[in-house]
Amino acid sequence: MEILSGRFMLHPRDFDRSVSFYRDTLGLHPMREFGEGASRGVVFFLGGGYLEITNGPADPPAASTELWLQVRDVGQAERDLRAAGVSVLEGATEKPWGLIELRACDPDGLTLIFVEVPAEHPLRRDKRELE
Repeated sequence: MEILSGRFMLHPRDFDRSVSFYRDTLGLHPMREFGEGASRGVVFFLGGGYLEITNGPADPPAASTELWLQVRDVGQAERDLRAAGVSVLEGATEKPWGLIELRACDPDGLTLIFVEVPAEHPLRRDKRELE
């Protein structure tokens, strides 16, 4: 099997509210919009993948599902989110695994994990150092 691309799909309770949150509050850029009425959807660029928001089932997100978003400066992300009135579950904290993480919620309660990878973390080290 060869996976060529991927996307994370959300079916929010309030389509317009969620599109506004991801576009205006988080600053994601739409790749494409499609459909009309109950069949509308927006696909956002999301780093190396995509986030698609479509009308669909109105069930709340499962607690076992989280969206991981890497940012350059998690402290600035926290200030921006708080200023926008976003619910912050856990402020920016260095985790035992060395990443700095911030947990917040989207309008439907989906946990968003904003992650900063410090310069000294193995995820940022030159691959030649690991050989």
